[in-house]
Amino acid sequence: MGLFDVHAHLTHPRILPVIDDVLARARAAGLTTIVSNGLHPKDNAAVLALAKRDPLVKPAIGLYPVDAVMREMLAAKVPYPRDEADDDEPPSAEEAVAFVRAHVEEAFAVGEVGLDGYWVPEALWPAQEDAFRALVRIAIDADKPLIVHTRKREQRTLEILQELGAKRVDFHCFGGKVALARKVAEAGYYLSIPANARRSESFTRMLETIPRGQLLLETDCPYLAPEKDQASEPANVALTWRYAAERWGVTEDAAAAQLEANFEALFGVKP
Repeated sequence: MGLFDVHAHLTHPRILPVIDDVLARARAAGLTTIVSNGLHPKDNAAVLALAKRDPLVKPAIGLYPVDAVMREMLAAKVPYPRDEADDDEPPSAEEAVAFVRAHVEEAFAVGEVGLDGYWVPEALWPAQEDAFRALVRIAIDADKPLIVHTRKREQRTLEILQELGAKRVDFHCFGGKVALARKVAEAGYYLSIPANARRSESFTRMLETIPRGQLLLETDCPYLAPEKDQASEPANVALTWRYAAERWGVTEDAAAAQLEANFEALFGVKP
């Protein structure tokens, strides 16, 4: 059996300089698949290149929902802490969507994509939704799973996915109410639990109450580490796997088998 991380950012500036060590630790922890998610065309290209270099890495290409309207946010001077390339001119949503359409057959999944109402002002929500809808349609047409980010717009994200008929979806790091997370699972979608689950009441409740067949593992590295103020990395999914076994009251082997089956159900291959 193999462990997996369905949502990592291996091309992040805190990870990429030490990527060989990060991947070595992931292999040592038992990981056989890391899905590295892209945020915009430049990052997507880096993800595709890394995946060609190391078979442990599977590429997900997408458009982060804040990046989908970044030009408009900069023009309106909306505050946002950009992680990298602050001086780069952000691509338009049309350019970013076109990149995903052109390279989707090379991708393992489409992600991350979604809606964000935490950073993005309501006036820009329609434009953000337009980009999200386009990306969902690309994934459906290519029969690729979607890896979804949604923050403060969880209900609307669920509505759009169901309206468009998306079937293969993982909600990464779900921050909405646990009751809504249950509705996500009832719709047949998956929810991936990050490595800070042991210190998070909401993620613990999700492990305890969401049907086990709808749960996956992620890190969102370098974010959401098991301990505060640390950088996370894919090896930390092993901690969440063991915590899941503990909360489920099953052996670690049984928990790993369940999680592996869930991965295969969504992605169509074993991790």
